[in-house]
Amino acid sequence: MPITGNVDDHTKQAFSDLPALFGSRRKGGRVNFGDDIFARIVVTHASVDNKAEEPLKQEGRVVCEIVVTEDMLNGGGNLHGGCSAYLIDNCSSLSLMIVQPGPNVSQSLNIVYHSPATLGDKLRIVNTSIAIGARALSARAEIWNVTKHRLVASGVHIKMQPSTAKL
Repeated sequence: MPITGNVDDHTKQAFSDLPALFGSRRKGGRVNFGDDIFARIVVTHASVDNKAEEPLKQEGRVVCEIVVTEDMLNGGGNLHGGCSAYLIDNCSSLSLMIVQPGPNVSQSLNIVYHSPATLGDKLRIVNTSIAIGARALSARAEIWNVTKHRLVASGVHIKMQPSTAKL
């Protein structure tokens, strides 16, 4: 599926293989948490536009999709809260990356859970940058259940520039 939106072809190509974009996530043959889930995330849209509220500022928007599989469920058969957090963490970072590339680390991740998603449900994760500052960046994410037309979870992700060691 081609990625829609106004970002350049290089970015679209990078977003078509997220594990390669973020570097190898497998170390020493060991599977890390979320590797298989991360590999199944599909970016369907990526754009940078002027913010409606402040036209002098830019807003990144990235839409991702994934189908709920067994490895994403809790014991009750619903999308695991940790998996929702994982999706919000990684996907919201993409909306910041297209506005301000460079390394940053998570400072806080606040999530509200709205309704469950179950095995086979198609999820759409809509991510929008909120503010890009000199030291902090923030994004919001909404996980929508396309199958059941419900909001599953929403979150705000704040990231910051990594500090350097002072010796």
